[in-house]
Amino acid sequence: MLSETLRRMADGRGGVIGVEPELVIEPDATWTPVAELTREPYTLLDELIDETARRWNAPRHVGAALFWKTFGYWHTLPMALGWALDGRVPVMRLAETWFKPSGAGVTIAATSVTWAGGAEAITGPQAIAGALAETQRPIVAAISARAKVGERTLWGSTAEAFAHPLTTVVPGDYMELLRQVGQPVDGLVEPGGDGYFRRTCCLWITLPDVEPCGSCCVLRPR
Repeated sequence: MLSETLRRMADGRGGVIGVEPELVIEPDATWTPVAELTREPYTLLDELIDETARRWNAPRHVGAALFWKTFGYWHTLPMALGWALDGRVPVMRLAETWFKPSGAGVTIAATSVTWAGGAEAITGPQAIAGALAETQRPIVAAISARAKVGERTLWGSTAEAFAHPLTTVVPGDYMELLRQVGQPVDGLVEPGGDGYFRRTCCLWITLPDVEPCGSCCVLRPR
């Protein structure tokens, strides 16, 4: 069910999607282990941050936030959709997860996927919380330290990565999911307008001559 949804999503985006619809790959030389982003002295992570900053002619901390907004979205998307579709969440462990540059910014896949939820002992939200702690937390901490951007700002993008697909791809109670997952993502988005608003800024609005995202915190009614 999830793979079918991801394939339809890819078709609707002209093939530009940041996760392999089947999730599992046999990586070739174009793929890089995600664990490399957590390896000191963080050479690869710095390169990706700097590349994003150059692409948008942005300060380095803004480039870092925008890199994470892309990477965090595609890593989170399959878990959010799996939970909304049938309660079964695909967990791509850090040591088994790979990425490569693509038209979507990055594309993410794994050499092996563990499924949680459904009849499994570990619930979907528990599995998601574990995946965020294992894979996203060390990258968020490194980005924050190296680019001087707040962790709460970065986690706001992960929180939005639950809300966005559950309001645009598969209907789902993202607020309940965020509540069950807990910190550090709970409380960083809220319902409003025709969808939701962030409670932190992804920093896109700081670029010259851009329109705010529809979920931008600056648009939240006071």
